[in-house]
Formats: sequence, C-alpha cells, structure tokens
Amino acid sequence: MSPSPILELVGLHKAYGSLSVLRGIDLRVWPGEMVCVIGPSGSGKSSMLRCCNRLEESTGGQVVVDGVDITRADVDINTVRQHIGMVFQQFNLYPHLTALGNVALALRKVQGKSKAEAETLAMAALERVGLVDKARVYPAQLSGGQAQRVGIARAIVLEPKLILFDEPTSALDPETVGEVLKVMRQLRETGMTMLVVTHEMGFARAAADRVIFMDGGVIVEEGVPAAVFGAPQHERTKAFLARYHAAE
Repeated sequence: MSPSPILELVGLHKAYGSLSVLRGIDLRVWPGEMVCVIGPSGSGKSSMLRCCNRLEESTGGQVVVDGVDITRADVDINTVRQHIGMVFQQFNLYPHLTALGNVALALRKVQGKSKAEAETLAMAALERVGLVDKARVYPAQLSGGQAQRVGIARAIVLEPKLILFDEPTSALDPETVGEVLKVMRQLRETGMTMLVVTHEMGFARAAADRVIFMDGGVIVEEGVPAAVFGAPQHERTKAFLARYHAAE
C-alpha cells in the first residue's frame, strides 16, 4: 500500500479582492520528497506556499497536512504549525537573541521544554547546519548565508513533517548561496519532506525529486527534473526556461 501524502492541496484558490492569484491548485507531496516550484514572478508560488501553513488564508479548496484538513475552522493552527517548518526569504531572526536563542525559542515557548533541554536540542540543530561555532553570535554578526542556515536550524529543531522554503536564497549574495543549498541537499538525504519555491534552476534540476512550473496561478507542468528541464511539453514552460538558459 502506498503511503499517504504529507501535503495535499485540493482545488486551492486564493484571491485578493478581484485579483485571483491561485486558480485551482491540485498538488501532492509525498514523504521524503523534495518538490521544487519554479515560475515567473507573480505566478502565485509564494502565495501557494504560505497557504500551506495558513500564513495566508485560502479563499477556496483544501490544504491537508498529514491527513488533517488545516483549512477547517476548528483546527488548532498553532499545533499544526509545529509540524510544518518554514524558512523565509528574509531570515526573520530575532536580532536581540543569539543564533542559539533563536533556534531554542520555539522549543521553550511552544513545546514548554526547559532552557537546558531546549539549548541541547538547538545545538544539535545548529550542528546539522554547520554553525555550532556561531551559537553565541547575534544575527547582525552573521553573514546572510549563516543567518539563513540559522533559519533552517530553527525550522528543523521541532522535527517537522514538512519544511516550506520560500525563495531561501534570493536575499543572499552569490558567494553564500551555495552553503545554503548544500544544507538543503543534506536535509533531502536524511529524508526530510520539502516544498521549495526557488529561482535557483540548477539546484532544482540537480536536487529535486519533482519540479512544478507555475504561471498565472495554475500548475502548468510538473514532472521529474530531466523531463521538465530537458523536454518541457508546454509553450509557457519552454518560454520561461529559454529565458533562464539565455541568462546562464
């Protein structure tokens, strides 16, 4: 019997007034899978991602996480979010807390762990992203790449069933992009389930199990990277990738 999807979007719609940004998204993400979402700006990628943990409220359809429809009114969204990690474009670290403090915070505030236990688990998460030596350092003293790796440690410390990445490298300089992508590859190898909105086409092609191309609020094409990048079927996909290849 096949496993159930960790994430299932069914007929997902999102509108801002009269502007429809998601127009019926159907998507399943399976345990241990890395799915990369690509597409032009304004195609609905980030809105879709943010609907997956209700940072944005959908206007129609279902978001089912590990069998629970989180769009239901009676769902405790704070409990649900403990199982959904989120890595943001702009890091969103607390400037007055050290790297260790940022990673340990949710363990103490959400899960009620003692300071000692939270810090032990936080140090283990920092070790996974290669930043044990920066545990006592404040965000202002970190490079962009290091700050984003702290953000990843903060996401994985709660041992979520799914991590959402919203353009995790777009705010980084070219020299530090690689260190963040390396950590993401390592997480994939450990079996972490990941939904990644990215403009890093080389990463999507090399690391993803499946690639989703979105445009105009719909999924235009999806498949294994070799198929989407090597032999796209839709004209919109071909045009988008032609621009990407021209920029290489």
